Amino acid sequence: MKKILSMAAVFAMLPFAVFAQEPIKIGFISTFSGPQGVLGTELSDGFKLGLRHTQQKLGSRDVEIVYGDDQAKPDIGRQLADKMIESDRVQIVTGINFSNVLLAVAKPVLDAGAFYVSVNAGPHQYAGKQCHPHFFAASFQNDQTNEAIGIHMQNLKLDDVYIMAPNYPAGKDMLTGFKRYFKGKISGEVYTAFGQLDYAAEIAQIRAAKPKAVMFFYPGGMGINFVKQYAQAGLKDQIPLFVGSHVIDQTVLPAIGEAAVGVQAAALWSESLDNPASKRFASDFEKEYKRIPSPYAALAYDTVLMLDAALTSIGGKIEDKAAFRKAMEDVKFESIRGSFRFNKNHFPIQNAYLTEIAKDSAGRFVNAYRGVIATNLQDAYAGECNMPTE
Repeated sequence: MKKILSMAAVFAMLPFAVFAQEPIKIGFISTFSGPQGVLGTELSDGFKLGLRHTQQKLGSRDVEIVYGDDQAKPDIGRQLADKMIESDRVQIVTGINFSNVLLAVAKPVLDAGAFYVSVNAGPHQYAGKQCHPHFFAASFQNDQTNEAIGIHMQNLKLDDVYIMAPNYPAGKDMLTGFKRYFKGKISGEVYTAFGQLDYAAEIAQIRAAKPKAVMFFYPGGMGINFVKQYAQAGLKDQIPLFVGSHVIDQTVLPAIGEAAVGVQAAALWSESLDNPASKRFASDFEKEYKRIPSPYAALAYDTVLMLDAALTSIGGKIEDKAAFRKAMEDVKFESIRGSFRFNKNHFPIQNAYLTEIAKDSAGRFVNAYRGVIATNLQDAYAGECNMPTE
C-alpha cells in the first residue's frame, strides 16, 4: 500500500514536472520584406543576440520562437497572430515595428489571454484608455522621443519650424508629441502617404515656406529618400534637419551617407552610450553581424534582458499570468539605456538623449552621443490609464 501511495504521489507530480520543462513559446511578427524589411531584420537580430546572452533561455527555461513576416500590412499581421495563438500556442507575441500593424494584432492577442510585449511600436491607445494588464511596451510610447526633440528645439529657442511625417498612427503620434513641448511657431504640418518615396513636391513647399528648421519622422526607405532628396535640393545647409525618433540610424545611414551628417535627433539609446551593458551589446552585435547596431536592435536586445529578469524572479512560471504580470511591472535589470522602469500603464519611464549624425574614427556614420535632453521622461497618456485587474 505504501509503495502504491508513493507511486501515485510521483505520478501526480509528473504532469507539472513535464509541463515545467516545456519551452516558453514566443511569436515574433515583424516586417521582413519590402522597403521596410531591414527594420524586422534589425529587431530580430537584436532579439537573437539577447537570447545568446541568456544561453537561449528565459527564466532558465528553453525558448521556442515562431517568426512571421507581416509585410507592413495590418491584415497580414492579424492573420499571423491568429495562427500563432491558435495553432502554435504562443504565450508572448512581440516584434512588430509599425503601430498600424500592432493595433490590428494586439486585441486578438490580448483577448486570447497571451501577452504582447512591444520591442518597438508604442501607440498611444494602449498607453491611455486601452491600457491592458497583458500589454507592455518595453520600447517607448510613440510620442516620447518627439517630445524630447521638442524640448531640445524649444531650448534652442527655434521658431518657425516645419514638421512632417507619414499619414499613419505612429506618424500622428510623433508630431503630437513634438507639439506637446515645442511652443514656437509651426509654419507647416504635413502628413504624406505611408511608403511614399518621392518628396520633390514637399521639398518645394519647404523651400517656399523658408522655415528656420524641419523636424521629420520617416522610417526605413522613406527616410533614406527624404534626407537624400533634401540634400540634393540644396536645403541641407540652409534649413537644418531634426528628427524625433531613431529613424536616421544604422538601418539607413549606410544608404544615406554624407547627406545625413549634422542631423540632430532625440534617442533612447546611442551606439556610443557609455555604460557596461551598452558597450557589451554594441561590441558583441558588431562581432556577430559585422555592422553597427541600430536602436531597433538595441531595444529588442534590451527586451530579452527584461523578459529574462522578470521570468527568473518567478522561477520561469509564465503560466502563472498574474505572477508574470507583477514580475514585469516590478522588473529590475541592467538596461543598456541606463535608467528604466515601467509606469502604471506598462510604458517606460526613461531618459532621452541628444545625438548627432557624425563620422567615427573609422569613417563610419554614427549617431554620436551629445548629452541628456531629459531624465525620467514619461508619456503623456498614463493619467488616462485605469489599469484593469485580472
